[in-house]
This record gives sequence, C-alpha cells and structure tokens, in this order.
Amino acid sequence: MPVSPSYAENPVMNTPTLSSDQLHDIHAYWRATNFVSVGQIYLYDNPLLREPLTLDHVKPLVVSHWGTTPGQNFIYVHLNRVIKANDLNMFYVAGPGHGGPAIVGSVYLEGTWSEVYPDVTQDEAGLKKLFKQFSFPGGISSHVAPTTPGSIHEGGELGYSLSHAFGAVFDNPDLIVACVVGDGEAETGPLATAWHSNKLLDPITDGAVLPILHLNGYKISNPTLLARIDHDELEHFFLGCGWTPYFVEGDDPDLMHEAMASTMDQAIEEIRTIQASARSANNSARPRWPMIVLRSPKGWTGPKVVDGLQIEGTFRSHQVPLIVDAAHPDHVAQLESWMKSYRPEELFDAQGRLMPRLAELAPKGDRRMGANPHANGGLLMHELRMPDFREHAVQMAFPGAVDAQDTMVLGKYLRDVITLNHEQQNFRLFGPDETLSNMLGAVFEATDRQWDAYARGNDEFLAPSGRVLDSMLSEHQCQGWLEGYLLTGRHGLFNSYEAFIRIVDSMFSQHAKWLKVTKELPWRRPIASLNYLLASHVWQQDHNGFTHQDPGFLDHVINKKADIVRAYLPPDANCLLSVMDHCLRSRNYVNVVVAGKHAMPQWLTMEAAVVHCTQGIGIWQWASNDQDGEPDVVMACCGDTPTLEVLAAVSILREHLPELKVRVVNVVDLMKLQSCSEHPHGLSDADYDSLFTRDKHIIFAFHGYPWLVHRLTYRRSNRELHVRGYLEEGTITTPFDMRVQNSLDRFHLVQDVIDRVPHLGSRGAYLKQQMRDKLIEHTHYIDKHGEDLPEIRHWKWKA
Repeated sequence: MPVSPSYAENPVMNTPTLSSDQLHDIHAYWRATNFVSVGQIYLYDNPLLREPLTLDHVKPLVVSHWGTTPGQNFIYVHLNRVIKANDLNMFYVAGPGHGGPAIVGSVYLEGTWSEVYPDVTQDEAGLKKLFKQFSFPGGISSHVAPTTPGSIHEGGELGYSLSHAFGAVFDNPDLIVACVVGDGEAETGPLATAWHSNKLLDPITDGAVLPILHLNGYKISNPTLLARIDHDELEHFFLGCGWTPYFVEGDDPDLMHEAMASTMDQAIEEIRTIQASARSANNSARPRWPMIVLRSPKGWTGPKVVDGLQIEGTFRSHQVPLIVDAAHPDHVAQLESWMKSYRPEELFDAQGRLMPRLAELAPKGDRRMGANPHANGGLLMHELRMPDFREHAVQMAFPGAVDAQDTMVLGKYLRDVITLNHEQQNFRLFGPDETLSNMLGAVFEATDRQWDAYARGNDEFLAPSGRVLDSMLSEHQCQGWLEGYLLTGRHGLFNSYEAFIRIVDSMFSQHAKWLKVTKELPWRRPIASLNYLLASHVWQQDHNGFTHQDPGFLDHVINKKADIVRAYLPPDANCLLSVMDHCLRSRNYVNVVVAGKHAMPQWLTMEAAVVHCTQGIGIWQWASNDQDGEPDVVMACCGDTPTLEVLAAVSILREHLPELKVRVVNVVDLMKLQSCSEHPHGLSDADYDSLFTRDKHIIFAFHGYPWLVHRLTYRRSNRELHVRGYLEEGTITTPFDMRVQNSLDRFHLVQDVIDRVPHLGSRGAYLKQQMRDKLIEHTHYIDKHGEDLPEIRHWKWKA
C-alpha cells in the first residue's frame, strides 16, 4: 500500500519576501480570522472571552464545518497582501462547501460586512451578533451564500467554483478571480472538467483565474484522491491540463507564510506578464497560467487531540472538531483553551475592534474582496442594445400558409444582438457544441467560437475571442460559465438539446435558490435572467430515439419559487422572437423557452404574435367556430408540435362534423395555467373559466409529460380536463409516428373529442372508425416506405 505523501519542505528563500514585521502582522491577522471563525461556530455570548467561558455562552446546537476554514483564512489574508501591493481588482470564490466561517469572518474584519449590515458593528457588540447569527435560527447558513458580500458562488453544492470563476473573467480583462478549490470538490465531474477552461480564455480580452487547490487531505470521513497521490503525479496532472502548478506545503506557520507570500507574488507576476505580453503584441497564443496547490493540515491550528482521538490533520476535524454541550462539560475548558491560543487580547482593542495596525492589512474601498462590485453584478450591468425583433418576422398571408424553422429564424435575431453589443462585449451564447445543430448558425456571421487551443486550417468559426462558447462538450461548464457571467453583470443565453439539459438540473436549482435569496436582500442588485433555449426537443428526436427524449426539465423548473421561474412554449417563429426579446430584457428570473428547429407551419403574423405572447394564452378565433355560442369542446395546445396536431384534428372535425362547436386555445406561457394566487403570471379563476369554460370537456395537447398540466390546474373548477403528452414511448421511427405512439396525433385527438361529446351519435361513430383505420394505414405505410403518409407530410391548414 502506498505511503501517504508527507509535507514537502518549503524552500528557504535567500531574500525573504516578508519582513519580520510583515510576517508578525500577517500571522496575527490570520489568528484573528481563525478566532472569529471559531467564535461563529460555537458562541453566542462572551465573544472576546473577557470572562471565563461557560456552557451558557455556547450555542445549544453547534453545527458547522471547521476543517477547511483555517486554510481559507490563510489564503484570504495572503490575497489581501497581494491586492494591496499590486492594486489588484480581485475577488474570492470559495469552492469548499462549508467554509462559511472563514469568508464571513474575513469579510467582517475587512469592514465590508458592517457596511452591508450596519447592525453588525465593528466592536464587541457587533462580534456578538456576528457569532450568534451564524448557523443559528433566523441567521445565516454555514456555507458561503448570497448573504455573504463578495460572493457569487453558493457553497451548498460542490463542483462549480472554477466554472463560475471563468464565467466571471470572460470579457473582464482587468479582473482576477482567486478560486479556492477544495480537494473533495475536485473529485466532482464538473470541477474535474473545469480545469480545461483555460483553453478558452483569451489573455487579451479576458481576465485571469488563479486557482488555489486546497489539499487538506480529507472529505467528511474519507481521504481525498488528489491528496493521496505522490507529488510528481499531482504536478504532472496539472501540467497535462495546461497549468503551471506552484506548491505551498507544510504546517509550520512561519515557513508557510513566507512560502505563500513568495508563491503568490510569483503567480501574480506571471499573470501580469502574460497579459502585458499578449496585449502589447496582440498575441492570443494560449499561455500556461499559474495555479497554486496549498497542502496544509485539515483543521489547522484547531484541537489536536480530543478524548484520545487525533483531530487536527484528520477527517474528524471536517465538521465540529469539539462537541461542547451538557453531555461533554469538560470540553468547555478545551474550547476556551483553543480560542485563547489565538491570543485575542493582542488582536482586538478595548472596544472589540481589530487593532488598527492589523486593520491596515486589508485593502480599502472596493478593492476589498467582499466589496468588489463584480461580486454584486447588478451594480455594473449595462442594458443590452436590442434589435427590433419584428424585422425578422416570418411573413404570411394567412395562418399555416408558410413553413419555417423557428430556431433558424431566431439565430438571425441573436446574430443582431451580438452585433449591436459588440462594443459593450456583454452578451454571450453558451451551449455544448449544439449551436449549429440547433439551427442558430447565423450567429457565426457576427462572431466566432472562443477557442484558444490548437486550431487547424479546416476548423470553422474558431478564434481566441468570440461571443459563442460552445466548443466544450459539457453542459456543466456552459451552465457554470453563464452563471458566473450573469452574476458579474452581463447577459447570455444557454442553448441545449432538451433532453440533455437535465444534466444541469442541480445547477439550475442552486441558481434559482440564489435568486430567491437575493430578492430578499436589498443590497443585491438585480442581474440579467438566466435564459435557456431548449431545442432539438422530444418531438424532433424520432431519428435519435428514446435516449434523446425527455421533456422533464419543465417539471423540474416549476417546482421552484413562482416569482423566479418562467416557462414559454411558443408555437411558431414569430412567437419565439417575441418571447426571446422579452426574456433577454428581463431580470432575476430563470426563463425556459422550448422551440423547434425543423420546418413547421407558421400560424401568427408578427402583430398577432406580439399580442398573443403578451397575453401568454388566448383563443385562436381563426381556428375556432364557437363565436356564436358555447363550445361543445375546447381543444387546447401548448408547444409547436401539439399545436400542429390540434389544428390538424380541428380541420378533420370541421370537415366531418361541421355542426360541432370547437374552441381552440393556445398556451405560450405555461404558468398561465396556474392560479394567480400561486404564480404572478397565473390566470384568475374567472379568466381561466372564460377561456376553458367551467364544464366543457378540454382536450389538451401538451409538449411534455401530461401530468404537469394536471398539477398546474388542479385547483380549477373545470375537472373535465384530458391531457395528451409524452408518455415515454417512441424510438427510431418517423416524426408523425412519435406522436402516434404517445397518442398526441390528430387521429387520437379526434377520437378523444368523439368519446367525450355524447350527442355526436352515429356520425361520430363513423368518424371514429375512420380515425382507427387511418392509424392502421399509417402503420402499414411507414413500415413499407420508411416515411409518413403524404397527407401528413403535405398537410396544410385551410383558411
């Protein structure tokens, strides 16, 4: 069995980077951050230990994480030094999941926390409030969260810190993001992939990311992989990923401070040299960016042994290293001894303020990492310059007169968005190698894909700088980059295959939660919405088959807070243009737009589309024939393919049963189906009933899983709702057969109507038999010819 790597001896510099006074002060500042961190974890009274510590001073329930905290405090104080020394524009992304005590404490000591939360003052009373609120009912979480000034990264879920950091520095040439990666976090798929983001960074137009891998050796109860491979293997791993790794390893504070200071100076010098060389010579060749590997003990400076068990340097320091409660009264003295080891009387004055000499170590103003405006991106956000989407309208003489590819039309609009915002450089299109596949190729008339790896002569649309980031086949990275881009004040759109957006379900959830919390924080300025375009959708996957069919992202999205999520299913290109223009202008939402890329009938003129999309739902009078009375049945549709099949079914009904009164209702904004008491876009009961009636049968053709519509409408008075949608059926087949296998086709819909309108009598029975015959004819035809019936392929709406 291989031996655990030991800490490498730090090189002794001929000329120390830190003077003895600097070393003394930096170490003292680190002690202060560690003291404040421990206080947050344990105390709600006696914050400076100015009286003997008792159990009454300790929180009844101590819940937090100590293991990563001292290492992050160590990093933060050293970043402060290089920020001041070099006047850097820098902020901190905390990847290790529950390092909240470190970042909250550091932001407090630099003064930012008290500016944002004036009741948490810079004195003993403020320290008491700071300590009590941490991981306490009504307070703040144990991880870095939206409530933490200077943060754009939610610490509640691991894996996305490096993606967020790169998203932040795209188009921010003067910004450096120090991204601390936990060694447990480094084992996640998204983080392991994110190391390759350096192949997409332009040293001329983008900023820089300084990754700091914090190797403290353990996860919750297991060792970490990168901490248990030898030095050469770890170094070669990062060299192979295109980085220049620098190692700071050890446990002696004096040696570690000196090593970290010299290493950080080296890293910052390399970043500045790379950027200056690239920008002066206009040379975008990919450099080897520096990174730092910090190997330090888990729970550094904490209790070494508790109840006979080693704590420091083991997994036992991951969470609360010392249980202090009524069942462990002897631990009170051990906690007091631990906290006093930081010598708080040397760190805080009589009022409880950080000693002035130490306070001077922190940067000033918005150079403080907690106050950097990039971490509150709404402060810096500029409005997009928007083209007139009406200029891209599909022209038609009447509904269904022409066919068009909806996303191809949208691609020309997005091209114009990119062109108009060329100078501002604040809009990007993200996607995992699907921009062309989703028919958005027109954007490449205005920009290239950003790509700073090796390129060959026959590559298309690759350049060191570009507005499209789709050259990495990772939904996780696209999502993370876009989130980082939005959270630092820019705008963007993520296009993906509908089925594979599910890969980022969890990331979407975290961003939605972030937005929910920020809406409750007045100091957090609104940011541009996170916009998804889901194309190559379930009804267009007849050639790829079952693996590519999953409309369930909609179900996942609507579980989030109603004031955050929006879902749109435009039926044609003009509606798609109107919807997307609205989404790109919106703030603090997650907008999900589902659209098709294959040629489909176009239904609404641009003027009609704008009205329809503004309302979000409406009766299509031109397709209905109940204007002079109550309908016999309501035919509803949501999505491009369901709309096509409903209108085809209506045309059959009107031809064979002209006396039947049919009302056609189309839904663009899915949340209109929900009650206005549950969602801001929801219809009132009166408005819902005016569209769908209170008692007539509703045949609803829906893009996704049918039970989603039932969930949204369960409180409505009309219980005669019959939804047809995706039923997990279909493999390699024809487009129409996909609909047949899921009973969403026109022939099944006509039968649904006949089954639920009893007065149709024998005429209905004969038509129902014709529909059954058509389904058999369809099956025989595709088995023989491999394509759909001519009447399906060439069907047109008759005006």
